[in-house]
Amino acid sequence: MVRSADIREWRNQEVVDEEGKKIGTLEAVYVDTRSDEPTVITVAMGLPTRRRLTFVPLLDAVAGPGYIRVAYSKNQVKDAPSMGTDDVLPAQDEEAVFTHYGLPYEPGPSGERQLARR
Repeated sequence: MVRSADIREWRNQEVVDEEGKKIGTLEAVYVDTRSDEPTVITVAMGLPTRRRLTFVPLLDAVAGPGYIRVAYSKNQVKDAPSMGTDDVLPAQDEEAVFTHYGLPYEPGPSGERQLARR
């Protein structure tokens, strides 16, 4: 498991796919609101003038010196839900992130968000 204190230090580190291909740069960490554990990261991808932030789960992620390797292919990440670099993930779009990766979405009992940016 990736601990909260450790992952904050990885901001701006390289994110690579399951085969070691560079995907982009780690921009932000989102935690599960119930456990406060890191769950999803956003990765800055694209050309410098057309950057976007793409969501990637940390399930089975591995930290290395100067990088984090996620358990998904670059193509799967490239097709994942994304947003502009100055945007905020709308609550109604959270479920799409989990669905894209085949993961269960579990909002709070009163419909609270599952993700919070740290």
